[in-house]
Amino acid sequence: MLATLNRAKARELVALLGDVPYTIVPLCDIPGATLPEETAETYAGNALLKAHAAARYGGDLVMADDSGLEVDALGGGPGVRSARFGGPGLDDAGRTALLLERLRGVPLERRTARFRCVIAVVSAAEAPRTVEGLAEGLIAEAPRGTGGFGYDPVFFYPPRGRTFAELGDAEKSGVSHRALAVRAARTLLAG
Repeated sequence: MLATLNRAKARELVALLGDVPYTIVPLCDIPGATLPEETAETYAGNALLKAHAAARYGGDLVMADDSGLEVDALGGGPGVRSARFGGPGLDDAGRTALLLERLRGVPLERRTARFRCVIAVVSAAEAPRTVEGLAEGLIAEAPRGTGGFGYDPVFFYPPRGRTFAELGDAEKSGVSHRALAVRAARTLLAG
């Protein structure tokens, strides 16, 4: 089971997991499924919170992630609060606009940032385990591209010379924080 109610994230995770020898059920496909509020102070804490909560819906193995954008000029923020940055009334575009507003006047070379993803794998058979993936980049001065979700339109990835939203799915799945974390999690799923 994938412990996410975010359909875009579920699609990305299912594609990244590809040929794992399991039937994959995203929690967002279970009518009425809920997850608790992400109250932990760390990505690992939130991923474990979601994984344990999703386990009550069944499945022998549960995988959950928590990820965020860490901007050096903002002291590492929005970080673990990335999905809630700016409060409950903002969508992805609103959070991105607020981020750009907070960075107004900051030169590009000081807009260093990273996407961090921690994946928790929980099963009844063994202790919970976590893995991490990281992608380093810069915050662009304006959104570019139409792919991805969240902060992808402003996360400029220097090795490709484009934002994550400008990368195709296959290209992004080779370099993103979530792809790197899933790659590490696949070794946990293998035994």
